[in-house]
Amino acid sequence: MATEAADKPDHAWPIFRSLASFRPSYLPGDLIAGLTLAAIAIPEQMATARLGGFSPQIGFFAFIAGSIGFAMLGSNRFLSCGADSTITPIFAGGLVLMAASGSPDYQALAVALALMVGVILVLGGLFRLGGIANLLSTPVMVGFLAGISVHILVSQMPGVLGLEAPKGPMLDKIGMLAQHLGDANFYTVAIGFGVLAVVAGSEAISAKIPGALIGLVAATAAVIAAGLESKGVNVVGTVPASLPTPSLPDIAAQQWAKLVPLSLLIAIVVMVQTAATTRSFPSDPDKPADVDRDFLGAGAGSILAGLFGAFPVNASPPRTGIVSETGGRSQLSGLFAAAIVLALLAFGATLLRHVPDAALGGVLLFVALRIIRLRQIVQIYRQSFGEFLLIVATAAAIIVLPIEQGVAVGIGLSLLHGIWTTTRARLIEFEQVPGTTIWWPASQHVAGERHPNVTVVGLQAPLSFLNAGSFSADVLHVLNAATPKPKLLVLEATGIIEIDFTAAQTLINLIRQCHEDGITVAIARLESTRAQQAFERFKLYDVLPRERIFRSVDEAVRTLASPS
Repeated sequence: MATEAADKPDHAWPIFRSLASFRPSYLPGDLIAGLTLAAIAIPEQMATARLGGFSPQIGFFAFIAGSIGFAMLGSNRFLSCGADSTITPIFAGGLVLMAASGSPDYQALAVALALMVGVILVLGGLFRLGGIANLLSTPVMVGFLAGISVHILVSQMPGVLGLEAPKGPMLDKIGMLAQHLGDANFYTVAIGFGVLAVVAGSEAISAKIPGALIGLVAATAAVIAAGLESKGVNVVGTVPASLPTPSLPDIAAQQWAKLVPLSLLIAIVVMVQTAATTRSFPSDPDKPADVDRDFLGAGAGSILAGLFGAFPVNASPPRTGIVSETGGRSQLSGLFAAAIVLALLAFGATLLRHVPDAALGGVLLFVALRIIRLRQIVQIYRQSFGEFLLIVATAAAIIVLPIEQGVAVGIGLSLLHGIWTTTRARLIEFEQVPGTTIWWPASQHVAGERHPNVTVVGLQAPLSFLNAGSFSADVLHVLNAATPKPKLLVLEATGIIEIDFTAAQTLINLIRQCHEDGITVAIARLESTRAQQAFERFKLYDVLPRERIFRSVDEAVRTLASPS
């Protein structure tokens, strides 16, 4: 039976696809991975819920929903989906502008947001919009994570220090915390930084060690044994022994509309992180990751989270890595972890009553420090100072502006960087490598030959409205500057993988102008199928006969160039 299941094609499994190749021999590894995942997820999900202004059990609901939803529709066998500290500060910052944190309206808006994000992700998967995951360049993503890290650190420091949480803009919060450092509670500081040390030490030894759980248990035991609640140490308090029950949020239509920009923003970030996670931990190293299918899984997780009364969920790279490293072979590990969390909610919620808030803060301090990619920042600084400035600008925007606006600025910077990179592409001239039929970009390091009356040029970028004007101007400049004036212009089109409407019209006008000036135009190596389709679609063959399209520059020159 196991062999038959393994041989079934993917399309035979519309749901629970990661279980399609499950074999009984996988069970021990999945159970061990699930137990380890639960030990790591329980404190992390509690802490992330508190980060967003929710009670701890809401974080558990999110983890259960994310695990079930992704197992149902996702493709990756290892990916863990649940409450995530990357997106939580973003949507919490957006929701608090519409309702007071922790209020019933705030909770209802979070539920609605989860449903909307889930729907967007499912549509993204159905329409195969995996390319959206590339909206954030690496420098912008690094800056984005650095900015989010600062938000987490500043939001958790009051709990760790035993101080009142300051209000106002981020810089004001940092200033107020600095002013009141002398008022910190020794016991909360010891708990918070003690848990941070335990988690960091465990991680340094092995990622499989549930340092967060060990720290939380030790901190809770210390609170109970030493009666630290009477000494100013705040605790989680009563956690209702409740199970998630399906429901829909009761909010007005205009509130749904106000959530649209925030839901799009969160969905984009989830897409980026989900794609990065599934590519980092592929189910099959010999096959490309099915990013679109995993969007479906993450979307289903958010929809279930909304129905369970929780908030949007996201893929977690660290938890996914734990499943992969501890022997998990299918999403059964995530389902087993969800079952453990569900059992804790049903029968052991009272165990969480004395967990100190400072311990959860310590867990999040570790998360914040872990997501700062210092090595990558240093590498980018050394290799591309311009892109290092992107890191700084993105992080600064997220820290100084309201967080959801800062994220939007980061996405805008990433897009502008992509546009700038495209518009930087300039015309290059080609020369023939002596003694060969190869034409190569002219270089001071390689001696090349030019043919009389022949000019060969190329553009190493898609030809679009962004660069069409400069491309045409550069071609005309090269033609006018050549002595003698060329009779043949060959466009080496290897790098032109796409041509849009504006560029096609510019190219048509350029070809006509060359013809009027007595210059024959030819295209060589138009290899991109999209560019070939553009020639058909925009009727470029009406001005450039098909016999002027060649498979090499040498062929074009030998066919069309007049003997010298």
